[in-house]
Amino acid sequence: MDKAGKLPLYCESLFEYKRNMSRAVPVGSIFIGGDNPIRLQSMTTTDSLDTEATANQCIRIAMAGGELVRITTQGRREAINLEPIKKYISDKGFDIPLVADIHFNPNAALLAAERVEKVRINPGNFADGAKKFSTKALSPEEYLSGLEEIEAKLLPLLDICRDNGTALRIGANHGSLSDRIMTRYGDTALGMVESCMEFLRICRKVNFENIVLSIKSSNTRVMVQTVRLLAATMRSENMNYPLHLGVTEAGSGEDGRIKSAVGIGALLADGLGDTIRVSLTEEPEEEIPVARHLKELIEKREGQPAIAPVDSSAYHPYDYVERKSHKVGLFGGGQTTAVVMDLRGGRGIADSACVCEAVITDKPLTKLPLSYNNLIQIIPHNNIGKEAGPNFWPLYDAEAFISHASSGEPAVLSLSYGDLGAKLIKRLREETNCVILLTTEHANGPAEQRAFFLAMAAEGLTHPVIIHREYAENHLASLQIEAAADTGLLFLDGFGDGLSVAAPAIGFASLIELHFGILQASRVRFSRTEYISCPGCGRTLFDLQTTTKLVRARTSHLKGLKIAIMGCIVNGIGEMADADYGYVGAGPGKISLYKNRELVLRALPADEAVERLVELIKEGGDWREEER
Repeated sequence: MDKAGKLPLYCESLFEYKRNMSRAVPVGSIFIGGDNPIRLQSMTTTDSLDTEATANQCIRIAMAGGELVRITTQGRREAINLEPIKKYISDKGFDIPLVADIHFNPNAALLAAERVEKVRINPGNFADGAKKFSTKALSPEEYLSGLEEIEAKLLPLLDICRDNGTALRIGANHGSLSDRIMTRYGDTALGMVESCMEFLRICRKVNFENIVLSIKSSNTRVMVQTVRLLAATMRSENMNYPLHLGVTEAGSGEDGRIKSAVGIGALLADGLGDTIRVSLTEEPEEEIPVARHLKELIEKREGQPAIAPVDSSAYHPYDYVERKSHKVGLFGGGQTTAVVMDLRGGRGIADSACVCEAVITDKPLTKLPLSYNNLIQIIPHNNIGKEAGPNFWPLYDAEAFISHASSGEPAVLSLSYGDLGAKLIKRLREETNCVILLTTEHANGPAEQRAFFLAMAAEGLTHPVIIHREYAENHLASLQIEAAADTGLLFLDGFGDGLSVAAPAIGFASLIELHFGILQASRVRFSRTEYISCPGCGRTLFDLQTTTKLVRARTSHLKGLKIAIMGCIVNGIGEMADADYGYVGAGPGKISLYKNRELVLRALPADEAVERLVELIKEGGDWREEER
């Protein structure tokens, strides 16, 4: 990405946790950005014309700890109805800022800006209307004409926002870039950033500054790279508006929490993000505890010692460049990212749906399930014994590794960034048949482990690396959030040839599922069906939560397949660009089915759409019967 090479660093530091210095934007009774806390928010899923239901859902979100609530505002009636919703909430004794969510309808934005504290507009459809997926190239004059049209529609909104003290969120989604932007930039990070920057430059021209920005995607890699690029681009133009973070259509349950933690956690780790929304296909108040956990996890890194800096010229934060590693057994050399279970402390292997490639254990395991016949066992070098075979690999610490005599057989070296001194580097140059088990005890573990990879690159060392983290956590849901946030950053950046999460209090089956979940959410290994599932909103015209469960029940055995379940068409076709099949709301009780981005069946009755989806998957040759 040529432009990225000329940009300043996207964050304050790669080696010390520092919040990004953004301006403070007032939103009703709170401020977003500046030195204010990271704000937590959610979005209603009710019919926005149902005053009582929507207001009560806002209150539930507030009681869960949400600090602002977004409400779908499809048109003029919904915009006007924001006023009685706000009054109902106030009469119940709650003061929570409301955000009107606008797509396609600038007139609704004008009405909403007079009634609530913040308006969200999507630069992809604010002026251009619905996407036509046109590929016609635009002349410079046509492109400029489109920008003039944006300005003509945006300026009246800015005037009303200024008069009413209303904040503006410019929120771009990967799935809804305008046809105009697409013709010049394509479906790229640069296009998403430029979509936001066009609006920002208009706002700056008329001195309107109460702005929050967001760039979202259901693809965590795209989401992280693009937000970084936006932050760096703003810095290059002396802008410092606060950032709203979220992974769109993250899904529900374990998958949704892990995916959100990977994407949001990677950005929070570098100090980006002033408000966050975790998008789950669940009741909206269930999103707040996950967001709070991520916030509190990051807050623990404030004031911690800086990590010894290293040359970062080999770092690629704006595009995916897989670190080059040489092959040692099943690790490195472009092979599948391995799952390595840490069974030290006397733990054994239990039955599980997924099978790992290696284990770390105190002594050789002699009784293994049939599915583990080729298991690599990593054992402390002084515990292996002479009877060990080729699947038993010795584990050394840094001191023992420097002094041991090479056998020529594969070995594993456990070390942290601070161990990487001159003697060890010299020994690694001599001993290439070695895999590194990378540990950390630093409070800012992701940054320290990233620094290790940068140091390896600076030294020209290409040994495979297993990313290892250890947790005392005994609550699975909390572990899912923490481990995903701590390790996802590294895999998104192309680092790591294996993952090992030690959590002695968590059962074997749950722990191994967590490993595979993190790798899938980080987009380096796909081992299960992936659901791109939106959380629902006032535009959703079918029971999204129940439908998602039905689709999962029929298709969850189709490993590696991507299925999108979208409440409406606003972001549907675009956000499911990565999906193999799409199930999209088309009207009250009506569903349209897609294969890739192509509409195959239009406006089916909802009660038969799930089975028709299964038939479509079978017709596409992607179905297989579930193993019993």
